[in-house]
Amino acid sequence: MNPAIQAFNQKLSPQEAEIGDFLAHFISEKLPEASGKIWHAIPVWFIHENPIVGYSSLKRGIQLLFWSGQSFEENPLEAIGKFKAAGIYFQNVQDIPVQDLTNWLQKSKTIQWDYKNLVKRKGVLERLNVNY
Repeated sequence: MNPAIQAFNQKLSPQEAEIGDFLAHFISEKLPEASGKIWHAIPVWFIHENPIVGYSSLKRGIQLLFWSGQSFEENPLEAIGKFKAAGIYFQNVQDIPVQDLTNWLQKSKTIQWDYKNLVKRKGVLERLNVNY
């Protein structure tokens, strides 16, 4: 695990750290082509410099966020923000639906919006053609 992500998880409550450790290992295992780092103060995994998935600690619990998640058309992911992101909250590691998480991570590889060039395109997102 990336040492910065490990340090992030160590600062969480024990219950949230367990979720964070699980997610960090699971994401890294299922997305070996992705690089994980701390970005805007949270753990985020990137493929070709495009943010794919990350998590943060919020009042509702650990929020798992997929930057292109609205395009997955999956319940129980909820739309977040004004772009294409969607996420889900976990209060316990037992709450994580492993099969759904596996499917979402697979979709995150093939369904991507180009966040990397969002500023250059003045806030306009374009869908990427990705073949993995």
